Amino acid sequence: MRTNLENSDRRLIYLLNVAQRRLQRFIATQKGGVTAAQSGLLFVLGRRDGVSMGEAGAALDLGMPGISGLADRMVEAGLVEKRADPEDGRAFRLWLTPAGRKALARTKADVAMLNARLAEGFSDVEIDIVARWLTSFQTKFPKGDEQ
Repeated sequence: MRTNLENSDRRLIYLLNVAQRRLQRFIATQKGGVTAAQSGLLFVLGRRDGVSMGEAGAALDLGMPGISGLADRMVEAGLVEKRADPEDGRAFRLWLTPAGRKALARTKADVAMLNARLAEGFSDVEIDIVARWLTSFQTKFPKGDEQ
C-alpha cells in the first residue's frame, strides 16, 4: 500500500540520524535546561524515586558506565543524591533533590512544548504510527544478550 511515499525520501537511517542530531542540538541550545540524558533520569526518578543504578540504567537503555557517569554529573549539579542501598552495600540508589524536583517540573513543561512542536502538522493517527514505528525498534534491535 504505497501512496505518495514512493516519491518521498525513504533513506530512513540517514533521516533518523539527521533528526536525532538536529533535535539534540536544539535541546543543547535551550538556556537553563538540563541535557536530554539528564531529562531521562529525572523522568525515571519522577516516576519512582530511589531506584537502583541498574534499574535507572535499564530504563534509559544505558550500561553501568553510562548510568554511573550520568548520575555522577547530576550529583555534581545538585539534581540527584546517590545513596548506598541499605540491603546491598555494594549498590547505590538515586534520589531526586529539591533542585532535581524543580528541574523535573521545568523539564516536563519543556518536553510537552517540544512534543507539540514535533507533532505540529501531523494528525494524531500519523503521530501514533510514528510512535509505533519508533517503538518497534526495541524488539527489532534488542540490546545486549537479547540479540
